[in-house]
This record gives sequence, structure tokens and C-alpha cells, in this order.
Amino acid sequence: MAVTNTHRSVPEIISDLLTQLTTLLRKEAQLARTELSENMASVGRGLGLIVGGAVLISPALVILLQAGVAALAERYAMSSALSALIVGGVVLLLGIIFLLVGISRLKFENIMPSKTVHQLQQDASVAKEKVSANHEPRRAA
Repeated sequence: MAVTNTHRSVPEIISDLLTQLTTLLRKEAQLARTELSENMASVGRGLGLIVGGAVLISPALVILLQAGVAALAERYAMSSALSALIVGGVVLLLGIIFLLVGISRLKFENIMPSKTVHQLQQDASVAKEKVSANHEPRRAA
């Protein structure tokens, strides 16, 4: 919208301000909805892939761990109980690491619509600048 140098009445200015404010708020709300929807879809896809991977990996991991226990017991001539403890302990540590990394990726900060929040902060600062510029005392020529 082009700014003209004509004198407008206070009701016209207020009406124009309310119209622009309403439009701005509507567009910011639409931006927030879109960004949240994209973020939630991404989280949903990620969770679906995690579940699918866990279902497929579980039986394969059990078989591989049994093979590792048997190989350790045979190769180093140790009891199967001791080799099972070693393999189980290593897998437990790996599982804890994976769990902690996965939880850290599902933090609230990763889901929050940061672009919209940043845009709202910019809009607020521009509005403050405009209001303070409009209230500066005018000097007589």
C-alpha cells in the first residue's frame, strides 16, 4: 500500500490501522498453522519410521545377539553365561545411547514454529517504530 502525503482524518487512520492489523494477524495465524502442520507431519513421519524400524530390527537383533554369545563362548572358551553378560551389557549401553539421542530430537524447541515467532517479533518492532514515528512532535515551518 503506497503512502500518500494527503491529510487524513483520525477515523480514517484508525479504520486503516484496524484493517491492516486484522490482515496482519490473519496472515500470521495462517503462517503459524502452516508451520505447525509441517512440523507435526515431520514428527509423525519420524515416529512412524522409528516404530517400523523397531519392529523389523527386533527379531534380527535377537538372532544376531545369540550368534554373538555363541561365537564369544566358542572363540574364547568361556561359559555361555559370561558371554551372554558381555554381549547383553554392550547392547544395553548402545540402547541407552540411542534412546537418549532420540529423546533429545523430540524436544519442544524442534516443534515450535520458530519462523512465525521471529516474524511476530519483527512485526511488533516495526509497529512500535511506526507508532513512535507518528507521535513525534511536528514543527511549524
